[in-house]
Parts: sequence; C-alpha cells; structure tokens
Amino acid sequence: MTIEENLEIGGFIVKDKKELKRRMEEVMETFPLLKQKRKAKSGTLSGGGQQMLAVARGLMTDPKVLLLDEPSLGLAPKIVKEVFAKIKEINENHKTAIMVVEHNIKSLLEIANRGYILDKGKVVACDSSQKLLESDILEKVFTGKS
Repeated sequence: MTIEENLEIGGFIVKDKKELKRRMEEVMETFPLLKQKRKAKSGTLSGGGQQMLAVARGLMTDPKVLLLDEPSLGLAPKIVKEVFAKIKEINENHKTAIMVVEHNIKSLLEIANRGYILDKGKVVACDSSQKLLESDILEKVFTGKS
C-alpha cells in the first residue's frame, strides 16, 4: 500500500473529496518526507518514516485529541528528536491535544506541557514538565525508590 493510500484510509470518515485532499496536503506539509515519497510503498519507509506515517494517518481525521503509544520505540536518538519536534509542532500549529505514553520520559518532558509519572501502574507524580524534570522523581522511579 502506498503512503497516499495509507493517508486516504486514515481519512476514511471524510466524504468530501476536496476536504480529503486538503487534509492530505496539510499532513504532507507537516511531514515533507511523506510528500516526497507519496507514491512509495509504505513498507519501504525507515522506522522514523513509519512513525511519521502513523501520526499522519491519525491527523487525517482532524482530531481534537491524539493518543500516541511509544512513538520513539526502536528509533535512533536523532530521529526521536525529529519525531518529538513534530509532535510539539502538531500541538502548537493544529491545536491538537496530544497524550503520549512513552518510556523515553526525559526527552518527552522536554516538549510536553504536563507529565504524569507512573510506577507499577500507579501515578506517583503529576506536575508541569519543567517541575518534573527538576525533581528527583525520575531517578526514584528508575531505581525503585518511589
């Protein structure tokens, strides 16, 4: 399946063809890699490209809230920064609230407004991202002292 076909499926609830095309162009402006490779098979994308395509498919429905599960999983640190920068850009430019479940906590807190830290399924801290980064809660959670 091509990248373009993947995005069309992501926007399956959009009946108006002009609106579907507008959303697809908007998403491809957000992710220039997808625009560049729009006719390529989606399986040929790198790990970062695949993550971007997954987020782009979610954006095709013009959501008020976007839930992302481990968007940095298996990605090189440089690509993680790019993906997280895109997440921040989407939040700011599209006014989409974004909830992210992520193990790469420090990198995510650098772009997030607020964070909730869980340990064994229980919330052990919630605060502004800046306050969480300044606290010792992450060290406590990772060393088992929370």
